[in-house]
Amino acid sequence: MYYRTRTYLAGDWDGDSSLIQQIYDWRKNGYLSLDFTDAHDLTQARDGSLNCTIKESLSKRLNASKTFVLVVGDKTDTVTSGSCQHCGDYSSYYKTCSRRKTVDYRSYIKYECDKAARDYRNNEMKVVVIYNYMSVHRDKCPESVRNIGIHIPGITRDSNGNPKYDYRAIKNAMMN
Repeated sequence: MYYRTRTYLAGDWDGDSSLIQQIYDWRKNGYLSLDFTDAHDLTQARDGSLNCTIKESLSKRLNASKTFVLVVGDKTDTVTSGSCQHCGDYSSYYKTCSRRKTVDYRSYIKYECDKAARDYRNNEMKVVVIYNYMSVHRDKCPESVRNIGIHIPGITRDSNGNPKYDYRAIKNAMMN
């Protein structure tokens, strides 16, 4: 059991990696006090691990987190990676796992969001949703966190009108 002291960062790494990486870069460089203890430093799962094993690792990280940050982009609500149906040990005929594990059709992202929403409702976790847009698009957000927590656009315009990641809004949402 861990005390809830960490920040858990989630999102579609294929579609929104630039914003997720920017948040990590700000943290690494100590940029204007964006400082958090990353939940992903607790345990690591290999890409070759079973989806259920990875979800067990995600659960441990989430249980140690006081803040859940989800980066939402075009495909966040439709990503299917992590569903048992994509595992070699899943029998589509019997709809069972050959390793006798519980079958879970949720993606990693939906699994993380469902757990974060449950912990939020139990006053154990803060939820922050950062959209990889200049405005909030709740229709692209997984349903379990769509109407809870803090939702902010992650992109703004600089003084020349060019789009840039909104450091101040992201920092305020995550750190306050």
